[in-house]
Order: sequence, then C-alpha cells, then structure tokens
Amino acid sequence: MTVGTALDMDRVLENAEQLAGDWAGQRAERQRRRHLDPADFERLREAGFLGACLPIEDGGLWVSHQESGWQVFEILRRLAHGDSSVALVAAMHPMVLSTGDWLGSPPAQEPYTEAWEAQCRRVFATAREGAFWGTVISEPGTGGDPALTRATARRAPLSADPLQYRLTGQKQFGSGSGITSFVITTAIPEGEATHDYFFIDMRGVLDQRGVPVADSAGVQLTAAWDGHGMTATQSHALSFEDVPATRLAWPSHARPRTVVDRAAGGGFVAVIVGIVEVAVETARRQLQHKRDSLRSYEQVEWARVETEAWLVQQAYAGLIRASREGGRAARQSVYAKTAIAELAESILTRIGRIGGGGAYSRSSPFGFWMEDVRALGFLRPPWALAFDRMIAASLLAPDE
Repeated sequence: MTVGTALDMDRVLENAEQLAGDWAGQRAERQRRRHLDPADFERLREAGFLGACLPIEDGGLWVSHQESGWQVFEILRRLAHGDSSVALVAAMHPMVLSTGDWLGSPPAQEPYTEAWEAQCRRVFATAREGAFWGTVISEPGTGGDPALTRATARRAPLSADPLQYRLTGQKQFGSGSGITSFVITTAIPEGEATHDYFFIDMRGVLDQRGVPVADSAGVQLTAAWDGHGMTATQSHALSFEDVPATRLAWPSHARPRTVVDRAAGGGFVAVIVGIVEVAVETARRQLQHKRDSLRSYEQVEWARVETEAWLVQQAYAGLIRASREGGRAARQSVYAKTAIAELAESILTRIGRIGGGGAYSRSSPFGFWMEDVRALGFLRPPWALAFDRMIAASLLAPDE
C-alpha cells in the first residue's frame, strides 16, 4: 500500500484494492464480528481515504461532485470486497460532508457567507487531522424522514456564538458510533417550526465500542446495534439530553431548493454493488467444480443470477454516469439505489437456493452477505421515503 508519498485518486483506489484483499483473507473472522476495529480506520487514513473526500484547496484530492464523487464511490465499492461493515461506515464520511453541503457546495448567500466559510474551514480541518464524520439523524417513528424529527435544540445560554445550541432527542442508526469523531443530526431549533442540521463533537464521549464514557453527560446508549446485516457497524441508538451541538452556519430555510445536485446516496449503493460482485464471483468459483452435475433448477437460477448481476452493473454504471454529468444526479441515484437494493436481495436469494442449506452455515459467507445487501433498503432513503421521492420526481416537469 502506498503510504507516505504524494497520493492521487488512482493510488487511493489501488490502496483500497490492497486493503480489501487483506481483509478478504480474514473474511470468516470479520463476518462474525459485532464491533469495529479502530486499526481498520487508521489504515483507511493511511490509504488516503480522508484525503479523497477533502477539497483540493484544503490539501485533499476532491475537486467537485462531478469529477470526484464517482471516484469515491469506486473506492467504497472496492473496500466492500473485503469488509462490508467497514466500507459502510467509511461511506458515511463523504455522505455527511455532502449532506451538510460543506463538500462541493457554492458559496453561501449573504448574510451567511462569512460564517459559512469559517465553518467549512473548521470542518475540513478536522478531516485533514484524521477525524471521521458520521451520522445519527434517524429517529424512531419517522420512517427515516429528517423533516419529521422530534428532537429540539435550544440556544446555548451564555454563549456569544449564535450557532451554539443544546440538543435533546432520541436518535438511532448511528453507524460508526465510537469511531466517528463528529456526527451530523437534525432537530427543530428553538423558536422555529421546521428542522435544521446540527453537528455534535463526539470525541471523548464514547469509547471504541460506542459506549458512553463515565463523564459523557447527556449522552446515553439506548440500544447497541444488533441488526441482522452490517453486524459490525456499531449503528447504535443514542439518547441526547441537553448536549452541546453546533448549527450549520447556512440554515436550511435560507438555501435554494437545490444547493447542489449530487448522488448523495451513491456511496451506500457502491458498497452493496461491491458485496454483490464478490458474492457472485465466490459462487461462480464454487459452481465451476460441479457445473456438470447442476440440476435444471440450479442452472436456471444461476442464469438468473448472471442476468440480475448484469443489471446491477448497468444500474451502477448509470449512477456513475449521472454523478459525472450532473443535472439530475440526485434523482438518478434514488432510482439506482432502489433498483440495486431489489436486485441484490434477489441475487443472494438465488445463490442461497443453489447452494442449499449449507449457504446459511456460519462456515459460508453467503448468509452474511444476504443480510448485508438487505440493509440497503433500510438506508437513506429507506424504502417508503425512496418511493415517495421517486413518485414525486417522476411527475416533475422536464425543466424542474
């Protein structure tokens, strides 16, 4: 792995490929994990991943969503060949920087310009110093829609900084809890009717397993992640009670309807594509040894696996193209995400049918991969919200 020399995107991609190869050799142990290893994220730093998500003017490699976004997707796709949980948590970092509109957005409008520029410098400085960013936006009962948040944020007393608040609310799916240094979330600001975005400094608040430390006043672990898929992501549920939080310097209500058109969920999609690729290739190698003894049903199911895997690649290619061309990238990414989520689950189901009961043994990786790809349907945006957005987008006028 190239470390300690000048990096470019191609070398980061090569480093990701090498990391994935190393992790793939530990697959049996890694798929049984229920926690993250900080050493994996140190290797990601060394591989140049954080630099790939850092603007070039701040010392990184990122140029724009059109030029660099698809390259980050490719890095994540390759990482998923080795460890899906690590790849998913890594995907949160560029997604959060994009959700906050720090990464790749145009200059903020007055009177927010100066404060926004200062906040961008602060955020990018933390990433340059090695901080991973994550999210804990989702809340029980909201269906993944951040606009339905019930969390509240009151202005911090005695603070001269108008962006300082105290946040209270119940949150879940905090992927990377204990690994991420900062998390983005939503709440309804004091005196306002609609939600806005905030970020919370989690350094020294959680230990490496995502459990609050003794002096983490106001933060409680309400449920450790025990999902069937992405088992080692530490996607914990957390409770916040009057916790310091910083509001985004360019508030949502003051932004244009679309600040920047980006394939925001493309990183999640790339992770699932990577899992499908390694699952299909692993199954293909196994079937080659018994191709002459496959039953008719198994042959038909494998033909369908190949067809659906091809469709996954076409959908992913469409996502990459939309990301590079811009225009309607956000809309196209929802289409790609939904199509790939359905196809990926079908592919792993068919592989399981061919492999029989042994495919779900803990000595086989396929059962783990099955639950991992199902996770895409629950990620941003989850199924119901994704279909709401697709229907709304399909009825827009051509120029909208």
